[in-house]
Amino acid sequence: MNTTTPTNNTGLRKWIIAISIVIPIAVAALFGIKVEGVDFSFLPPIYAGINAVTGGLLILALIFIKSGKVQQHQKTIQLALVLSVLFLLCYVAYHMTSDSTVYGDLDHDGALSGKELGLVGATRFAYILLLLSHIFLSIAVIPVVLFTYLHAWEGNYQKHKKWAKFAFPIWLYVAVTGVIVYFMIAPYYAH
Repeated sequence: MNTTTPTNNTGLRKWIIAISIVIPIAVAALFGIKVEGVDFSFLPPIYAGINAVTGGLLILALIFIKSGKVQQHQKTIQLALVLSVLFLLCYVAYHMTSDSTVYGDLDHDGALSGKELGLVGATRFAYILLLLSHIFLSIAVIPVVLFTYLHAWEGNYQKHKKWAKFAFPIWLYVAVTGVIVYFMIAPYYAH
């Protein structure tokens, strides 16, 4: 990160906006593509693990900055960013090669019978609510995290700190709910 005077990177800002629009659209479009003959069914626990590590790194980064360990904070955030990109790649690879899993679908036929729905009850509503909040905030977190990072890189630490107050809880929520969503849906994966 830049440790000199604050600078203004209009070009980078435009890239952040473009990336923040392109990534969700690309991910949504890729869900419509199915690659046959490739088995990435092993990826969900891996990308859930990546989410868990990312969450831990975010907490560690907060501890570092509160302790005045700026370089450790920077390196930890950079690693969390790398892991977030790795998560995205694994997530897309899995969903491009695997059928969607329906929460509560014990017989793996892609639909919920009355019996299956009765067995999952209100937990299905809780799962869907958690999943939707995770998805929408994972879209919102992209520009928030990237602009927060850019402010620090530019040396505008006052603005970085203001943005981080929003970026940290959203990013942490997305990381943690990613793990929770995985554990909730895992029993219904077709093996």
